[in-house]
Amino acid sequence: MNKRKSLPILLSFTLMLVLFLAACGGGDSTGESDTGSESGSGSDADTGSNAEQDEELFITIATGGTSGVYYPIGGAMSNLFERELGHFTSVQATGASVENINLITTGRAELAITMGDAVLQAYEGTGAFEGEEPVEELRGMASLYPNHVQIVTTAATGITEFEDLRGKRVGVGAPNSGVELNARMMFEAHGMTYDDVNVDYLSYSEAIDQIKNGLVDAAFVTSGLPNATIMDLQTSADVVIVPIEGAAMDYLAEHYPFFSADIIPANTYDNTEDIHTASIQNLLLVSGELSEDAVYVLTKTMFENIDRIQNSHNAAKEIDLEGVAEGMIVPFHPGAEKYLKEVGAID
Repeated sequence: MNKRKSLPILLSFTLMLVLFLAACGGGDSTGESDTGSESGSGSDADTGSNAEQDEELFITIATGGTSGVYYPIGGAMSNLFERELGHFTSVQATGASVENINLITTGRAELAITMGDAVLQAYEGTGAFEGEEPVEELRGMASLYPNHVQIVTTAATGITEFEDLRGKRVGVGAPNSGVELNARMMFEAHGMTYDDVNVDYLSYSEAIDQIKNGLVDAAFVTSGLPNATIMDLQTSADVVIVPIEGAAMDYLAEHYPFFSADIIPANTYDNTEDIHTASIQNLLLVSGELSEDAVYVLTKTMFENIDRIQNSHNAAKEIDLEGVAEGMIVPFHPGAEKYLKEVGAID
């Protein structure tokens, strides 16, 4: 072969060989990185990768209806985590407790505000979660504040006691909401069922609107104090809050120990005296999929700036480290537990 013809061929071959070897070297490097990530090794590279993921969290906070207490509190958390940590956040209006638990367990929310009774039922596979596998992976971040069971009516209906609800049109909450779960228990405690009333499955904001229109006689409102929809109702009607006390409260304490005897203090609405009722703790759940470091930082940030959360609603003023474990019926997430032990909030 002519030497001048063979030289370009040789150079081309050499160049192709160099490129091939370089590609193989790059592939080996990528392969090692992927393998290290999948193996969950404790290498510096892997830790750096996890830290980067934690810094770029997208946090969906499941709350409740926009007229309730959960929503503004969730909004305050969202703003806090965005401003202090740079996380992308979203506040989701929902049907509250039961839906929120499902959002957490299906990976569609990272944080969720829920009532303690719904959490216990999900954790044990009872009540609204009857027939389902217990959701034992539920984890808590903090106990928040108590919800008060408020059975709302007006003086025009003549309803002053629970038994007066017989035959009346009653809004019991959206189907399978925390409010509706509570309503069922209240009827049970008073020896009654939904068969004794004309039930409307309405959120409490919808039910209050229907009270204004004369289409509903009473509504169950389980929320923090004061509730905005009740305050709105009292601008156009004489509001009456039906008490829960005596034998009914004793029944609840015996059969559903997540309830506590409580009061709606005088002047919360137009009430001149304290009203006896039942309350139940609200809990902040966190996804078990989040890392210990991520949840540690979220918990620390929340409590080091708790005044921003407390300013979101009057009910939120009760959120503090002193009551952080009250009514927490599922294990704390390891990240939350680490922080709360550091500050002496839990043992």
